[in-house]
This record gives sequence, C-alpha cells and structure tokens, in this order.
Amino acid sequence: MPQNTVSVIDLFSIGIGPSSSHTVGPMRAAQALIERLPTRPTTVAVELRGSLAATGVGHGTDRAVLLGLVGYTPTTTTADIDPKPGAPIPAEGIISGPDGEVAYRVSFNPAPVSEHPNCLIFDAWDEHGNQLAEHLEFFSVGGGFILDREGMELHRHEAGVATVREVASVPLPFDDGAELMQRCEETGLTVAEVMRVNEEAIHGGERLDAHLDAVWDVMQECVAHGLKTEGVLPGGLNVKRRANRLHRLLTAEYEASTARGLDAMEWVNLFALAVNEENAAHGQVVTAPTNGAAGIIPAVMHYCRDFTDGFDTSRAREFLLTAGAIGAIIKNNASISGAEVGCQGEVGSASAMAAAGMCAILGGSPQQVENAAEIALEHNLGLTCDPVGGLVQVPCIERNAIGAVKAINAARLAKLGDGTNIVSLDDVIETMASTGRDMMTKYKETSMGGLAVQLGLPVNITEC
Repeated sequence: MPQNTVSVIDLFSIGIGPSSSHTVGPMRAAQALIERLPTRPTTVAVELRGSLAATGVGHGTDRAVLLGLVGYTPTTTTADIDPKPGAPIPAEGIISGPDGEVAYRVSFNPAPVSEHPNCLIFDAWDEHGNQLAEHLEFFSVGGGFILDREGMELHRHEAGVATVREVASVPLPFDDGAELMQRCEETGLTVAEVMRVNEEAIHGGERLDAHLDAVWDVMQECVAHGLKTEGVLPGGLNVKRRANRLHRLLTAEYEASTARGLDAMEWVNLFALAVNEENAAHGQVVTAPTNGAAGIIPAVMHYCRDFTDGFDTSRAREFLLTAGAIGAIIKNNASISGAEVGCQGEVGSASAMAAAGMCAILGGSPQQVENAAEIALEHNLGLTCDPVGGLVQVPCIERNAIGAVKAINAARLAKLGDGTNIVSLDDVIETMASTGRDMMTKYKETSMGGLAVQLGLPVNITEC
C-alpha cells in the first residue's frame, strides 16, 4: 500500500472563501497554468466543466480563476479586490493584478468530464497570437488540492475517487486507520506524535510548528471578525449574518446566569456560524479540510479553549496533528470533495477530524481517538451537498454548527468507551466512498437537487 504523505500543512491551508474546491483550487490551477507556460500569456480562455460550471458563479469560481491569472493567491486575495464577490463578471474582458493584465474568456459547461466533476480547461496565447497552451486540463479534487491530467491518471483511486499522494518518505507511514493504530502500538506514540514524526521528516519541526500556530491564530481571528461583523452575505439570497446578534444575546445571558448545562453548545454553534459567515463573505478562513466545512474544527477548538482545562498552544498543535492524521486517511481512501461524494466528504470529514482532535485533548488513547472519528463520520453518512442558489450559505452555514456539536458528542462518547468498536473507521470511510459513488449527481454540489430545488430558486444567482 502507498505511504501516507498528505501533509497537515496541505490539509490546513490559509485561504479565501467560499469554497476550497470551487474557489481556492481553481485559483491555484490558474497559477499552475501561468507557471507552466514558457512566457506570460496575454490572452487566456478557460472552460469550467461539471460542478464548477453548475455552481461556479455562486462559488466565485470565475473570479478566483481570473485573479489567479494575474498574480493573486488564496492568501493575498481579499473581498475588496475587483471584481468584488457577487459582482457580475462578463464572459470576456480584461483582468488586472500584481503581475499585469490578461485578456480572458470564461465559459461554463455543466457537462462533467469522466475523470472528475471539477475540471478546468485552459487555452492560452502570447501577444503575437502564438498558442502557448491547448486544452490543458486541471482538476480541483477538494480541499484546494489540484491535479493535472497526468496527475489524475497517476493518482486516481482504484475505487474511482480522486486522491493526492505526494512523493515523500516518512519514518512511520500509514495509509489507513488500521495502519495508524499499528504504528501507535509499535512505538507507544499517540496519533499526534506519529503525525509529528512524519511531518518533521518532511518539513522540519520549526516550519511545522510555525504553520500550526498560524492556522490556530487565523482560526481565532476569523471567529473574532465574524462575531463583530453585521450585514447581508453576498450572492443574492439576502442571508443575514447572525453571529453578531447571537454573540450579543449570549453575552447578555451569561452576565445574568451561567447555570444552564447546554450553554457551551450555544457557544459552539456561535463559533461555527461566525467562521462560515466569514467564508460565505469570501473572507479569510482556514481550509479545514475544506472551506464548506471550515467552521467545524475551529468551533471545537474554541470549545476546548473555553470549556476545558489547560488548552494552550501545545494542545492546539496536538489537536491539529491528530485531526490531520484522520483527514489524511479520509483523503487517501475516499474524498473530502462535496462534488465527488456529497457533503459527507466535507462536513462528515471535518466532524470526524474534530472529534479525533478533541478526544486526544481529553486524554483519549489512540483507539479511543479512532473510535471518536468513526462515530462522527458514521453519523454523517449519506449527507448530500445541495447548496441553495449555488452559494455556500444554505444549508452550509448551519450544517457546520450541527457538525461541530456532533464532533464534541462523538469525542465524549468515545472517551467514555474502551476504544473497541464493531465498525472501524476504515469501514466507515469505505462506506462513505461507495455511498458517494452511488449518490446521484444532482446531490453532489450541482444545486440541481435536494434543498437547492425545493425552494424553487435558480442556480448562479448574482448580486445586483
């Protein structure tokens, strides 16, 4: 079996909303195109295929690609850069950025290619009309990861779900949950310690800790900004931000009384809503492991910070390393892309990762950590991805709050157990992958089924 080399640094990347697969990945694909060409193009045509076309406008895919062509990155792009989030983008025009300007043509073709539902096809020309790229394909496979045609053919999972395995040698390789438990048993290390050994072999300890600390810092900044920001989210649904008002209500109630036993869950809901409202507004978030599910891990980490003892920087690192190990296993053996397997691959994966991280913080054994991830993922099986209007707002924002509460419950339930389970994490991941393959396309980030059509609203609503 291949070595696990999906890094925690790749799983937790700092970028922009609203979607890792539909915004961050396409922006990186545009950057990869420019890097691959012998000279900078003056004209680029991009065809968005499959899910990228079906919900591309609502996800800001066209904006992301164009900004990527002229030098913007997921970490340098902000919501105030033209074209603004939600603003109509002409099919043809000129885009300007740090690296100059490019004439562009953007087209949308909802017919998917057979290899993956998220495909971008580029053609490029220089100032003399010489073609620099012809029908160059990239695939956005979830979590901001991209593959070109060669990479897709090389790394495509036998079961039909795309994955990414970077070439790297690690001291304690594991490809699935059983192998991870074996490594823990052989070495006496925790899940986080096994992950740290591998990550330090790839990146070095200093870079690893700097990234983990930056991730936790951005998560806290994202929550803080979401709590203080009011207004309406872009895109045309006129969804009002709720986090600010709920924060004021909870703060007032806390000043009056803290006697109610479920107060902590109210705050978890609030933390998740704050992050995903920032994501929906195209703000800065941590892809964890996707943008559509970006609120779950921060919400559970904030719960650990505020409602458990001794949660400091070292515990935050332990949480993220543990969660990263589970995320790597899921990505290796199934998918974290809503366009591939539905929202079970996004919210389900994030909930499993958060449950594992929290269980570790509570002092859980490796077996209990595996059990926590299994419980959380098992009870998200079959979850569809049906964003209303092609926007990462309804039901996505509330779904993160529910996923975070599920993760906490799973962690506590696993910690009370002895680490044994009839259904293993690997069993659930395999089931999630097969369920995703069987799921109808209209329920996989196309906005053609489920809640997306129940309300009778059109896809690709643009803000006037």
